[in-house]
Amino acid sequence: MSTGSYLTGAAVYLISFLFGIYILAVMLRFLLQLVRADFYNPLSQFLITVTNPCLRHLRRWVPGFLGIDWPSIILLTLLQGMEICLILLVRGGGLPALAGLPVLIVAHLLELCIWIYLVVIIVQVLISWINPGAHSPVIVLLYQLTNPLLRPLRRRLPPAGGLDWSPLVAMVLLNLLLLLVVAPLLDLGNLLSGYGTRTL
Repeated sequence: MSTGSYLTGAAVYLISFLFGIYILAVMLRFLLQLVRADFYNPLSQFLITVTNPCLRHLRRWVPGFLGIDWPSIILLTLLQGMEICLILLVRGGGLPALAGLPVLIVAHLLELCIWIYLVVIIVQVLISWINPGAHSPVIVLLYQLTNPLLRPLRRRLPPAGGLDWSPLVAMVLLNLLLLLVVAPLLDLGNLLSGYGTRTL
């Protein structure tokens, strides 16, 4: 492998890491606002502090509507699009075709959203096994985030053997979304972008 390849790999890693961290922060803020989580929770306040510099400017032009924080969605779209374009440019593939970029953006953001819920549910299950009844600001937010997803499942899945099966069912459904929705979207996005095989 040439020195150029190592440098390309390092550049792609840095772009993915820096954009990924900030996109994650904005996505978490959006999801917590969507479920009306505790605004004064320390983690909520941290996310607000980190993301406000960018969102403050967008809010001047784009108001929230129907209870949805549209400035966050626009910021997520812009950041994800920039990450995709920068990675492709660094790899020497050129900018993606305009028809494919929106599909790739939606696919990547949906994938991140699903992975957030998968990780949060796994953490909740581990906490319930290791330290049931534990209480902290972070744990409170975790339950507020997943409650809208798990509560309907609990209604349809009464506890069997003293166990709550809703987290397992939710994880199966989320993984099916990755396989049946996200993966085809990524393939379609890459195809429309002018790439025959998945590159992102």
